[in-house]
Amino acid sequence: MRAVVLEAGGARFVDDHPVPAAVGSEILVDVLEAGICETDLQLMAGYMKFRGVLGHEFVGVARSGRLAGRRVVGEINCPCGSCSTCTGGLGNHCSQRTVLGILGRDGAFAERLVLPEANLHEVPEGMPDRVAVFAEPAAAALQVLEQVPPAGGESVVVLGAGRLGNLCAQALAAAGCRVRVVGKHDEKLSILDRMGIATSRLDDTSPDHLADIVVDATGSASGLPTALGFVRPRGTIVLKTTIAGDQRLVLAPIVIDEVTVVGSRCGPLARALEALADGTFDVTPLVGDVYDLEDAVEALQRAGSDRGVVKLVLSVEKLL
Repeated sequence: MRAVVLEAGGARFVDDHPVPAAVGSEILVDVLEAGICETDLQLMAGYMKFRGVLGHEFVGVARSGRLAGRRVVGEINCPCGSCSTCTGGLGNHCSQRTVLGILGRDGAFAERLVLPEANLHEVPEGMPDRVAVFAEPAAAALQVLEQVPPAGGESVVVLGAGRLGNLCAQALAAAGCRVRVVGKHDEKLSILDRMGIATSRLDDTSPDHLADIVVDATGSASGLPTALGFVRPRGTIVLKTTIAGDQRLVLAPIVIDEVTVVGSRCGPLARALEALADGTFDVTPLVGDVYDLEDAVEALQRAGSDRGVVKLVLSVEKLL
């Protein structure tokens, strides 16, 4: 099958990758579209030392099981289900888990993938594929609300106006927070401006230590140090950034200002589909261009270099 494989020398397109075998409760899924994520770029830079088919944001069609013939999206974490972490309700943190396109499991930049049937969620009828492909990052944005439930009216700064920063800002604004997105790229900030979300350029903004919540969605090692300049004493920083390489940070400000730091990863996929359906998220303005799977390496290079583009999508079915 056609796939985009990350190897020691980088990512490359192949047309003879083995079709994954569905084992036990796993379901084979025909991929329709897949989204390029900052995590994919970090994997290419060495994060997690991953080797295999990239991609974890997708919409596809299940080949068997209770959702056979229906469009689906999927939870990306595949836990063992039997360890104390899993039985304690924290399967996403199972030490034996595989993660679609990230850890020990081939991903979605391919004609087919496999996931446990329990991981699959049906896409609502009428929802375009190009909206459904945002389910996984939308869930990651909603996870912020799960971990730091806002009462409404909180002052929030989101650092980073890219794919995830935009979605986090939309989720927090819909929850009644006073949101401002601080970023570096006018093209991305202008999308948020049109959505009615306040923005400012980082180089024109002075940190003021006034925000109740700061979300780091920069994808940069500078994100957390920058967040410490915006958060108020006893405020909360939510970290969405994962990067390849080492990070260095002076921890004293966290102690002195008694700042709460929350790591945040995957979120509620079923709720994400509901939010995409009910208009909580507007993802249409986020798609820059759509590439054939064969051109995925070019798309990945552009995603890493053209910081004005928000989201690039791969069409696994050949574009006409």
